[in-house]
Amino acid sequence: MNNKYIPEIKGSLRSHMIELPLAIREASGILIFGKRIKSLVFTTDVAIIRNTNADAVIAVYPFTPQPVITHSIMIAADVPVFCGVGGGITTGKRVVNLALDAEFQGAIGVVVNAPTLNETIREMKETIDIPIVVTVVSENEDFKARIEAGASIFNVSGAQNTPKIVRKIREQFPEVPIIATGGTTEESIRETIKAGANAISFTPPTTGDIFKGIMERYRKTF
Repeated sequence: MNNKYIPEIKGSLRSHMIELPLAIREASGILIFGKRIKSLVFTTDVAIIRNTNADAVIAVYPFTPQPVITHSIMIAADVPVFCGVGGGITTGKRVVNLALDAEFQGAIGVVVNAPTLNETIREMKETIDIPIVVTVVSENEDFKARIEAGASIFNVSGAQNTPKIVRKIREQFPEVPIIATGGTTEESIRETIKAGANAISFTPPTTGDIFKGIMERYRKTF
């Protein structure tokens, strides 16, 4: 038997799930508290969180972070969760308090938005003992200052410029952990990994989009 053969078990009810692109498995991954994470699903939808094969969840949303939302996601998830704690609209001490609450609820890391001040990151670093993931949207970011403030991981979200940003970070800091958006194709994911990303975040289809396909099949049946 091939030593690399991986037995797979699926259930009839849970075989319908969102499987992330195989190209993501080519990433090196990031070891956090002994867990190797290569793929992250970018969602707050608990139904998707329970029905995906991602290694982890990155739960960031465009509203003021609320502990009740973090709590709901943590209950639903059966994989590690990186929780968004603000840094854009939500600032200062509130971000630090939300980060501490996320750690207490079991998050493996917290994610702050690109506008977050270094002073806030520094205070978070002094308060919590889980990784601080700092979002990067531009190659003009002062990466050194972010790391000195306490950034543990960079989360690159630069749309079509993502590989370029990742490459610039990697040239300056060969060993800093990088999560990056990889797009939707195997080619774009491989390009991002080649640029230096250690892990890839993937945006899944919405439940509405998935339901649309299911309902079309139902209508053809009756």
